[in-house]
Amino acid sequence: GLACTPSEATSPWEDDAFRDAAVEVVDHYGVLVAANYDATLAGAQTLDAAIAAFLAAPSEATLGEARAAWIAARTPYGETEAFRFYNGPIDGEPDGVEGRINAWPLDEVYIDYVEGAPMGGIINDPATYPTIDTEALIAANEALGEDTISTGWHAIEFLLWGQDMDPVGPGDRPFADYVDGAEATAANPERRRTYLELVSALLVEDLEGVALAWTAGGDNYRADFVADDPKEGVRKMLLGMGSLSGAELAGERMTVAYETREQEDEHSCFSDNTHNDLIANARGIENVYLGRYGAVNGPGISALVARLDEALDQRMRDELAASVAAMEAIPAPFDQAIQAPEGSPEREAVAAAIAALQTQTKTIAEVAELLEIELNLEE
Repeated sequence: GLACTPSEATSPWEDDAFRDAAVEVVDHYGVLVAANYDATLAGAQTLDAAIAAFLAAPSEATLGEARAAWIAARTPYGETEAFRFYNGPIDGEPDGVEGRINAWPLDEVYIDYVEGAPMGGIINDPATYPTIDTEALIAANEALGEDTISTGWHAIEFLLWGQDMDPVGPGDRPFADYVDGAEATAANPERRRTYLELVSALLVEDLEGVALAWTAGGDNYRADFVADDPKEGVRKMLLGMGSLSGAELAGERMTVAYETREQEDEHSCFSDNTHNDLIANARGIENVYLGRYGAVNGPGISALVARLDEALDQRMRDELAASVAAMEAIPAPFDQAIQAPEGSPEREAVAAAIAALQTQTKTIAEVAELLEIELNLEE
């Protein structure tokens, strides 16, 4: 009859149609992740080419093109951050390259000169670092502490923009930092050129490795991921979403900067590109739930939730969209917004975006509960 006692309620995972749907969701996630990493790799390759062109002929124009290529490549990368936090290719032990690709905040004087230390950094210290090569840069990364970062997006960013001394605009490193002879604006231009060339090539190489792990048809991480129990695949998808949404984005990347008001605590401080990083991160979380990335479209976790609880699915969709909109509503640059007076529209916009992320993180936990998945999300 209609009366159903709790003991008769079965798990959705015992229903073949539901399991088949979950297999499709996990399968499609592989397609989406591969597409997103491929776009990121293409962006890094374009950046590498722009850096090569700049180093071959340093000028305001070629430096501007390299900076534009860096900013363009950051958007697809930011969206991939929803694929972290479950020991996948990007950040799994022991081979994950995330700390080499995207570590921050970065202590600039570890790499190059800063105001008050014109001979600072690896570039200006041939005694300690006689040879600048890839091995030396990898060995130096986080060698003296977690802010002694020598590689990745933010090392390249600092080498292209320099220190952000302007309260309003980004850093303004002169192109002549890379020019030899009388026109040089800083010591050791040759070492600086070598450093930038190598650190850019390393970023491409590291992203190639991650992209390869997700390529279709390989004997690789993706093959294992889609062959595994679909419930485990869905768990990883939700863990990536929830970890980025809560502890990482609402916490590390936004609340810390909001509370300290320190420019140094914003993600891309040299380029003033933080607002775009944040939007990309929020969109990356939404992409996983909806099963979409650019032209790629298919079943996401939403398809499973809608089978069991249409109202929860709608609420999750609405909250994800609201978070992206809240990020887009933060006035750029982000460092100006966090330093604005208490009660100002700028500060309120940041606070509203943090609140939107916190709300959505709780709902991600509800989705996991509905799908009988245990998520241990840090607050």
